[in-house]
Parts: sequence; C-alpha cells; structure tokens
Amino acid sequence: MRHGVVSCLLPHQPLIPRGSLLQAVLQEIQNAVAKAGQVVREAVGGLQTVRSFGAEEHESCLYKEALERCRQLWWQRDLERALYLLFQRMLHLGMQVLMLNCGLQQILAGDLTQGGLLSFLLYQEDTDHYVQALVYMGGDMLSNVGAAEKVFQYLDRKPKLPPPGTLAPPTLRGLVEFQDVYFAYPNRPDQPVLKGLTFTLRPGQMTALVGPNGSGKSTVAALLQNLYQPTGGRLLLDGKPICQYEHCYLHRQVTSVGQEPVLFSGSVRDNIAYGLKSCSDEKVMAAAQAASAVGFIQEMEHGLYTDVGEKGNQLAVGQKQCLAIARALVRDPRVLILDEATSALDVQCEQALQDWKSHGDRTVLVIAHRLQTVQSADQILVLRQGELLEHTQLMEGQDLYSRLAQQLLED
Repeated sequence: MRHGVVSCLLPHQPLIPRGSLLQAVLQEIQNAVAKAGQVVREAVGGLQTVRSFGAEEHESCLYKEALERCRQLWWQRDLERALYLLFQRMLHLGMQVLMLNCGLQQILAGDLTQGGLLSFLLYQEDTDHYVQALVYMGGDMLSNVGAAEKVFQYLDRKPKLPPPGTLAPPTLRGLVEFQDVYFAYPNRPDQPVLKGLTFTLRPGQMTALVGPNGSGKSTVAALLQNLYQPTGGRLLLDGKPICQYEHCYLHRQVTSVGQEPVLFSGSVRDNIAYGLKSCSDEKVMAAAQAASAVGFIQEMEHGLYTDVGEKGNQLAVGQKQCLAIARALVRDPRVLILDEATSALDVQCEQALQDWKSHGDRTVLVIAHRLQTVQSADQILVLRQGELLEHTQLMEGQDLYSRLAQQLLED
C-alpha cells in the first residue's frame, strides 16, 4: 500500500495564531475587570463623599460602562472561539471528504485495497484525537501565560533603590543635612519638585517647613524617610548618607505622622505598638500621655484594649491623629516628622504638644500652616516651588509665610 497521498492530508491545527489572539484578548479582559473592580472599591470606600455630593447615579453609570466594556470583550472572546471552532470543524470535515475521495481514486486505480483504507481511517481517527488534545493543552497553556503575564512583569521588575544599608550605630544624634538636594518623581523626571535645597535640622530644635500647596514640603518628608532617593545632592543623617542605614533601624530612629494617619483594625494598644516585637503597657501609656491621648483612652470601655474598628472608624479624626503621634513616640525616635499631624486637634491638645515639643533633644520637623504651630518653632523654612527663600526674599515678601518668618526674625 502506498499511503503517501493520504498521509500528507492529515489535519494540522493553527495553534500559534489562535494562542496569540486569545492571549491578547485575555489581557484586555483582565484590564477591564480590574478597572470595574477599581470603580466599585473607590465608590464603596468613599461612600460618604459620594452621598454628600449626590453622585450615586454618576458612580452607577461609571460601573455600567466598565461592565459593558467587559461584556464586549467577553463577547469578542466567545465569538473568536466560536469562529475558530467552526473553522476547525469545517476543515476537519473537508479533510475527511478529501481523504475519502483520494482513497476512492487509489482503490479504483488498484493502488489501495478497501481494508487498507479502513485501517488507515481507524488509525487516523485515534491520532486525530491525540493531536486535538495536544492542541487544546497548548491553547490552555498560552491562555494561562497570558493571565500570568502581569504577575511575571512585576516579579521581573528591578528596584531602583540602592542596596539596603547596614549602618546601625548604638547612638544617633539626629543631625539632618540637606546639601544641594534635587528631586523629581520617576514618572515625571522632567518636572523637578525640589531644586537645590540646602538646610540643616539640629537636635533639640523644632523646624517649621511652610509654603503653599505643591511647593514640595511632603516630598522633603518622604526623602527624609528614605522612601525616595535624591536625584542630585546629598541627604545626610549624622554625616552619613541616609540610604546607608539599615532599614528597620532607620525607621525606628526617623518616624513620621501624616495628616491622615492610617490605623488598622485591632485594639488601641495594637495600633500604638504597631511593628514593635515587644512593648510593655507602661511604655505604651507613656507615649499616649505624651501625645495627649490618655484622656479619651481611659474613657473607652476596655481602655488600651478597646477595638478601634476597621481603619479606626470608631474614632474621631483628632483621636486618630493622637494615636498616630503616640505610635511614633513609643519608638523614641531621634528625628520626628509631623506632616500636618495636629490639624484636627483641639487647642488644649495642641498646646500640650507644643509644651512637649519644646523639651528634649530630638530633631523635630513640622509641616504646618497653623500660626500657633509655626510661631513656636526654633527656625522657619519657607519653601516655594521647590526652592527655599533667602533672607532678603523673606524680608521683601508679602505672602503669609514670609510674614511669619519676618515675625520670628524680629523676635
């Protein structure tokens, strides 16, 4: 028997084109589903804001649009699968008809017996099942690769931060020096945020950093916490580049309290001692006392062990700020950064914190707009568009921040 004509007509599956198309569609589906989920999370997370602005219908329309995009992509995926399956079935049927026709021609020519054709068809049917199984396995593998592509992209990313430092001296003064520091965020490298900052934060002094919104105040705090690296100049802590300090050691010595502190579900004590392996109740209460938080803690049903709820939703904004300050103080840091950390405190708590900040040998950097906070500082740094104003510019300036510095200089 000569099977040359028949064997060359075995069906071949278009594996690679199908896998590539399916992979691209699956990636678009992932992005669309993620966007729809983001709309829901933002709307539910900011439910009070949505209701206060009457934007329920707007958020509902956004979600409907996101779901409609998902539906279109799902329909496209199913349509491509259906067309591919139709093409596969038609091709398979055509191949069967062509093989039978070729087999008939060979039988009539005496080159092939009827039993030989039947044997070939039986063997070909088993082989066809195995080939189809391999094709579908390959398609599924490509689909899984497409679904995991972003995961591998994140795993393959190389951090731009320098290698972790190793410095962990037994004592730290807390002398901070900004030496001609420049900085631009990685996603906006052509828009510098800080332009040649040079100043010193000394132990035992409180420095107020003021300026209009967008002038770079919070960026200074982020650099001081080693969350970013300066794109130019040097940032020194006790004469050593801040990136050379060991990570956990640095964040025990340099702590920050933001305007909107983040609390976690759990007790008051858990939030104050957050990140510390061992911390006694006495030390926690001492930090709460320094942060003017003892009053409302003692009024709680279970004191330190009262649950604050998810993200601290059982507490007022001012109480959250007090706990955040206590969480920073319990570490006894050498450098303390208060980024609008007292904006929601009442006058009594604010005055208590001012009296506390006037004592001790730690370095305190306060980013604030309140007159009472700024006037009690040992030095005022006025930041405008990423640059510090010089003495002559402060004396000539007529804006609020320049007048505050003028009052301090006159005193």
